[in-house]
Amino acid sequence: MSIKAVVPPDFAAGAKALGVSPGVMSGGHLFLTGVTGSGPDGAMPEDPAAQFRAAFEKIGTVLRSAGLDFDAVVEMTSYHVGLRAHFDVFAAVRRDYVAEPFPAWTAVEVAGLRREGALVEIRVIAAAP
Repeated sequence: MSIKAVVPPDFAAGAKALGVSPGVMSGGHLFLTGVTGSGPDGAMPEDPAAQFRAAFEKIGTVLRSAGLDFDAVVEMTSYHVGLRAHFDVFAAVRRDYVAEPFPAWTAVEVAGLRREGALVEIRVIAAAP
């Protein structure tokens, strides 16, 4: 089985510092590391919608680096701090990125995330042609 790291150029320094691959292609699937919604400067927006959009944009960057787009996403897991307080906003932003046939999705409420101020961490699995 062939395993290949997918590291967009803009993510290379952070990935190396953390010792992770933003994505790993294996067995016809791309497995993405969970992402939060920090901005390009590393700051975490206070606005939930801005955080969610930034997280989905990061996912899109990794997908494109593998020659894929959101149509390839088959499974999504989102981990939320304060799920009920922002679920409707998250679901609305998510609909801007995914379309039918929608990926399988599990939303989980958690006590906290590694990044201070993060409201969500999203990981996805995408199918490669």
